[in-house]
Amino acid sequence: MTLSNTILVGLKEVWSHKFRSLLTMLGIILGVASLVGMAAIIKGMENGMKETMIAMGGADKVMLEDQDVPTEQEHLSDQAPGRTMVDVEALRQSAPLMRLISPTMDVDDVAITHADKMVMVDAAGVWPSILEVNLHTVEYGRFFTDIDEENANPVCVIGTAVRDELFGSPEQTGREIVPIGELINLNGQPFTIVGMFTRYESEQDRKEREYAKAKPQEPQAGPARRRGWGRGNWAFRRKNYTVYMPLNTAWMRFRTGTTNGVPDNRLSDIGLKVTGLEQLEPALQQARNVLMLTHHGIEDFGFRTQENQLESINKQIHNARMSGGVIAAISLIVGGIGIMNIMLASINERIREIGICKAVGATGPAIFIQVLIESMVIALLGAALGVAASFAFVRVLEYVSPVSNAPVITPMAMAVAVAFSAAVGVLAGLFPALKAARLDPIQALRYE
Repeated sequence: MTLSNTILVGLKEVWSHKFRSLLTMLGIILGVASLVGMAAIIKGMENGMKETMIAMGGADKVMLEDQDVPTEQEHLSDQAPGRTMVDVEALRQSAPLMRLISPTMDVDDVAITHADKMVMVDAAGVWPSILEVNLHTVEYGRFFTDIDEENANPVCVIGTAVRDELFGSPEQTGREIVPIGELINLNGQPFTIVGMFTRYESEQDRKEREYAKAKPQEPQAGPARRRGWGRGNWAFRRKNYTVYMPLNTAWMRFRTGTTNGVPDNRLSDIGLKVTGLEQLEPALQQARNVLMLTHHGIEDFGFRTQENQLESINKQIHNARMSGGVIAAISLIVGGIGIMNIMLASINERIREIGICKAVGATGPAIFIQVLIESMVIALLGAALGVAASFAFVRVLEYVSPVSNAPVITPMAMAVAVAFSAAVGVLAGLFPALKAARLDPIQALRYE
């Protein structure tokens, strides 16, 4: 019997017992659907996490943070200077492995008003290096100049979400409003908008926005479903609510001193970019040596790297894949047990048929291969139905539990699921095939 004939016999056997075959394949269908669906969800999570990391500055970004002094230096805690411009100048001069240094002075809870509109945001005084450190792009207007910094000019660059709140979004007005040159008030102080950043959004949000723009609006019945703010959406949302002003402006206009009227010159953040990821450890050690001098030996600072976040992302993805893969594999093994059970029952029903085949010249290996292929046909048919079911499963899951990044079904996940199903089909058919191949033709013909 040729391979094609053997496959046709297997398909006819499945078709002749439709309901029984469906129940047999159910374990394979669920296993494949869960494996492909799990891989799609994890891929969506991975895309979202990596988009977030890029939105927050990329893998080569390092943040200088305040931290509690070590136990042995607790008696010096009141002398800890914190992050200041002294650190910035020292790092610029003595830490060449740090190619960019970006000081930030936060101005929290700023009420920004224009006409009768108001929005509360956290503004910040920065240097132009913040553009590369935080991967910002000025789409309209300009960023600050050295003259703005030197004269502490009341100018600012805003994100698109601030524009939407104060002047209206393109969806509301039907056109792109560019408020360059407009006056706004920050805590009652007039500022001129000199630039506006591009709109930051995840790839999934961009596709949905473009789809909604191209599709005619239809009246919606019931409450609108809104995709939840995931971690990635939060990062993009935060960038869209950015309000930057020159560092000197923030210091002179918003940092009023509490001691002898001296303005508070401490920085909120110092962002750093290394010359290359391969130089990360030497660069951190170099920066630490410089800061130990400027802080007079008091270790009240630490470093937070994006590389640690990348390692954490990869670890989370690996753990999710392992746990989801084990669950899906167990489901496929259970499906394989079902195939083995049905193949044994099928052989018991076809003992006389097998005896006739052997009586007319069929060999044991031929019977073995035929039964094994029938088992694989059931497994692969179940795998095909499982792949089809995985698309529906992902869509239902996305509707029931909206996330920031849509699941992405990958060809690799489908290939692995089908290959594993084929392997399960082979293993499940081995014992029934051996049993059929070893049947004695005389006893098989006498079987009632």
